[in-house]
Amino acid sequence: MSRLQRGLNSMGGNGVASAHGASRSGALGGNNAERNGKSFDELKRIIHGKLVDKLDLSRVSDLAGDTLRREIRLVVERLCDTENPLLNRMERERLIDEVLDETFGFGPLEVLLKDPTISDILINGPHKIYVERRGKLEKTDVKFRDNEHLLQIIDRIVSKVGRRVDETSPMVDARLPDGSRVNAIIPPLALDGPSMSIRRFGANPLKLEDLLNYKAFCPEMAMLLEACIKARLNLIISGGTGCGKTTLLNTLSSFIPHDERIVTIEDAAELQLQQDHVVRLETRPANIEGKGAILTRDLVRNALRMRPERIIIGECRGAESLDMLQAMNTGHSGSMTTLHANTPRDAQARLETMIMMAGMELPIKAMRQQISSAVDLVVQANRLQGGPRKITSITEVLGMEGDVIIMQEIFRFKQLGIDQNGRCYGQFEATGVRPTFITRLEAAGIKLPTNLFQERVLMRD
Repeated sequence: MSRLQRGLNSMGGNGVASAHGASRSGALGGNNAERNGKSFDELKRIIHGKLVDKLDLSRVSDLAGDTLRREIRLVVERLCDTENPLLNRMERERLIDEVLDETFGFGPLEVLLKDPTISDILINGPHKIYVERRGKLEKTDVKFRDNEHLLQIIDRIVSKVGRRVDETSPMVDARLPDGSRVNAIIPPLALDGPSMSIRRFGANPLKLEDLLNYKAFCPEMAMLLEACIKARLNLIISGGTGCGKTTLLNTLSSFIPHDERIVTIEDAAELQLQQDHVVRLETRPANIEGKGAILTRDLVRNALRMRPERIIIGECRGAESLDMLQAMNTGHSGSMTTLHANTPRDAQARLETMIMMAGMELPIKAMRQQISSAVDLVVQANRLQGGPRKITSITEVLGMEGDVIIMQEIFRFKQLGIDQNGRCYGQFEATGVRPTFITRLEAAGIKLPTNLFQERVLMRD
C-alpha cells in the first residue's frame, strides 16, 4: 500500500466503492454508466483509484476539512467527466456525493442522517437497515458492502469520541457530531454481524412548543413542571426505551434559570442544555488492559466537590442512584435524572434495586425513607401503540406511611382507544388532587391558577 493510499485511508477513504447508493443506483437501473459498459459501483472504484493517484498527500495533511472537501470534489468532478462523460447530471452528482460521503462522512449512513424525519436508525448486519419514522419501523434499501465495511464505519464513529470497539471490547456507546446517541455491538457477541443503533436528536433540540404541538403533554402539565423546576423540586423522569425521556429532560431543563451552576453527567454526552453555566462530564470505559474506567458513580461523587447548584444525570442505571439521592438530600435540590420503569410505582421499586447494587445493606424502610425524602415528583413517559410518545402521569411523592411510600397522581393521560391507523388516542386529565408542594411553590414566588388542579378533562388527543 502506498504512502498516499495510507493517507487517504486514514481519512476514511478505504472502500469508497460502498453500497451507499444501493437504493439510489438501483432505482436508476439502466443508467448511462451501465450503458457505457461500467456498473455504477465499478465506476466508483475506478474513480477512487484515480483519485488516490492524483492526491498530493503532503497537501492533504495541511488542508482544513472544508478546503480539502472542496478540492477533492473538484478532482472527482474532473474524473467523472474523463471516465464517463455520458453520465447525466443526476448520476454525476450522486456519484460525487457518495465518494465524498465515504471519504469524509459515515458512508451509507449519510443519506439516512440527512433525513430529518428519521428518529432511529437500526442496523442488523450490513444488509438489514431499519429506520423509525413517525413512530413506525420500516426497512430501507440502504446497504453496506459487507461486515468489514460496516465495522469500518462503526470504528470511524467511536474513534471520533475517543472510544474503541474490537474483540476485547465488543460493546460501545458513542455519539455523532450532532449529538445523536450511538450503541454498537460486534462479533463475537453479535452473531449475525456488527449491529448498531442510532437515536437521533439533531443539532436543534425540540423545544417546549414542539412537544406541545405534538401533544406529548398539555399546557397545564407544562405550567406545573415549569413551576416545580423553578422552585427547585427534585424530579425523576421514568419511562421505557424509546419513549422520549432524554428529549423530555432536555426540554424541562430549559426552565432552569441561567444564573445557576449545572453539572451534567452522562455515559455518552447527548444533553443539549441552553444555559451558560454548564459543566458537562462523561464517563470513560476501561482501556485495553481493563483499567482506567470512570463510572457514573465516580463522576457524581466528584460533582459534589464542584459546587453544583443542580446535578443532572442522563440516566441512573446502577449504584450511582444512591449517590444521586444523597445529593438531592444534601443541598442540591432541583436535580433531575431519568430511569427505566413502566409506572411511577415501578420507578420506586427500581430505585430500591439500584440502591442495593451500591453494596449498601440498608433495611427496606431506610431505603424508602431515602427515596421519599429526596424525590418530589415522578414524571412518567410512555411510547404508546402506534408510536405517539406522551407524558402519561405526573405523580407527587408524599412521604412514608409505615413502610410504604405514599404517592398521589396529579395529572394523567387516559387512553380511550385505537384509531383506524393503529394509533392510540385519549385525553389528558386533572385528577382533582391538589399537590402538597404548592406551599413550596408559593414560597418561591410562584403562583398557579386556583383551578389548575380541578378534576376535569384538560385536552383530547
